Amino acid sequence: MPRFLVIARYEAQGARAVMAAGGSARRSAFEHAVLDLEGRLESFDFALGADDVYAVVDLPDTAAAAALSLTISGGGVATVRTVVLLTPEEVDRAARLHPDYAPGLR
Repeated sequence: MPRFLVIARYEAQGARAVMAAGGSARRSAFEHAVLDLEGRLESFDFALGADDVYAVVDLPDTAAAAALSLTISGGGVATVRTVVLLTPEEVDRAARLHPDYAPGLR
């Protein structure tokens, strides 16, 4: 199953909700959404700095990842970025592929 890194940044209302209900409640709500998409939550961590949450999830496909991202961002309490994660073996396979490409030429 493809893996994704979900990076979230809370808006003011989202930060207030975390302060009111706690971090475990936010993780639980996020995990429920992932499970609804037939995925699995691998890790969920809060962070200090520009981003507030880093979560690694296994999801069936990119459509499920897009649905998760759109649902969370559409709620208005957080903005989400989603990164597709590749295994070392997937990078090995990519390194063996050599598409025909000529930079700057048309």
